[in-house]
Amino acid sequence: MIKADTFRKLALAYDETNEEKHHEVVSFKVKGKIFATLNAPFHRACVRLTPVDQDVFCAFDPDVMYPVPNAWAKYGWTNINLKKIRKEMLIDAINSAYCTVAPAKLAAKYRSEEL
Repeated sequence: MIKADTFRKLALAYDETNEEKHHEVVSFKVKGKIFATLNAPFHRACVRLTPVDQDVFCAFDPDVMYPVPNAWAKYGWTNINLKKIRKEMLIDAINSAYCTVAPAKLAAKYRSEEL
C-alpha cells in the first residue's frame, strides 16, 4: 500500500510543482495545471495521462488503475488504487502525468531521466 505521504513526496519531487486544495482533495500542479490529485481518506489518487498512456496503464490491471467513470476519462483522468499499486508503477504514472501537463522544457528533463 502506498501511503498519502509517499504519494505527496513523489508528486512534489518534480520541478515547479506545488500542492493546493482542490474541492475535497489535494491537487498537485505545475505552472497552474493539475497533473495529479490525492484523496487520502479513500486511498485513491488521480492522474492526467494521454489517451495512449491511459490505455497502457489501465490494461495492466483495472483494479489498480482505471479511467475516471465519467466524461473526465476522455481527457485522460485516471484513478489509482493506492492500496494495490506497486511503487514502481506509481512512479511511472506520476511521471507520465507530469510530462503530459508540464511545459515542454520542464517535461523534457523527466522524459529522459530515470527516477
